[in-house]
Amino acid sequence: MAGKKMLMKAEKISKYYQMGEVEVRALEDASFEIYEGEFVVILGPSGSGKSTLLNIIGGMDVPSGGNVFFRDDEITLYDDSKLTMYRRNRVGFVFQFYNLMANLTARENVELASEICENPLEVDLVMAEVNLNDRMDHFPSQMSGGEQQRVAIARAVAKNPDILLCDEPTGALDFKTGLSILSLLDKVNKKHGKTVMIITHNAAIADMADRVVKMRSGRIISDKYNEEPIPPERIVW
Repeated sequence: MAGKKMLMKAEKISKYYQMGEVEVRALEDASFEIYEGEFVVILGPSGSGKSTLLNIIGGMDVPSGGNVFFRDDEITLYDDSKLTMYRRNRVGFVFQFYNLMANLTARENVELASEICENPLEVDLVMAEVNLNDRMDHFPSQMSGGEQQRVAIARAVAKNPDILLCDEPTGALDFKTGLSILSLLDKVNKKHGKTVMIITHNAAIADMADRVVKMRSGRIISDKYNEEPIPPERIVW
């Protein structure tokens, strides 16, 4: 892509699982590139391979075949120690069900992530960015689903990662709360210049992306740019 630096590249990556005598092909010959500052949506139904693809890009899983590059480094050659450092310093994760530590406050959840990475952002500033100033001392059980997801996004952003990987970030939320989370991710992308990748089965979310990669049966079936991405508040589900 002209004028953009490549952040990540996948070359013919595949992932096979052995289930007894049956071989499950979760991902087959997936190739694409992600550029710095992009907002990418990976769109597909359940079982299409999109979560497998995200896990491999995020260093949480390794492919059965193919190569994955982060800038000039091939992460598919990394050992467990290097993959741990890659996940810790380069990638921020946002999951559908938040994955917060129940015995820690919102602020402590964010602090925990920032304390283990190379170049973290100031926790209080990040909490302010996600509009949680007055909820920092609350525990997850005292917060709504939307608030918990904001904590999860703050935790990911506080690491100051190169890429934010979001696995169905609105899947457990109602429509109005989901839109607020999408607006927040849009802000992280546009205001802070972070590369954001969302995987979802919701086609409406794809309208806000710079680029939409569609998957089916473990394969990438299309990879197109939106000529005019729409702001989250105009999404109609």
